[in-house]
Amino acid sequence: MSDPMRIRAQVAGDKATVRVLMSHEMETGQRKDGAGKTIPAWFIQEVSAQLNGKPVLSAQWGPAVSKNPFLQFAIKGAKAGDKVAVTWVDNRGDKRTDEATVS
Repeated sequence: MSDPMRIRAQVAGDKATVRVLMSHEMETGQRKDGAGKTIPAWFIQEVSAQLNGKPVLSAQWGPAVSKNPFLQFAIKGAKAGDKVAVTWVDNRGDKRTDEATVS
């Protein structure tokens, strides 16, 4: 399994800004290794976020996203103490979910 995501969620006014740094190699399937063989594609396909168990974000990604992607989004109505969970699924079926508390 991959390294945990770094998630920071900070409230300001009536919304929380969530910043996520994901650890993933994100191969496009177009590069070649030293022997000239194509490196197979390996990238995050789906990203979702929940606030206290309620879905607030759903995204479909492709191979053009950079290695160790960074994602930032805002959630209206979030308060300090709420739980934000972020999940990704890659094209190999690997899945990762991490959680943070809004501060």
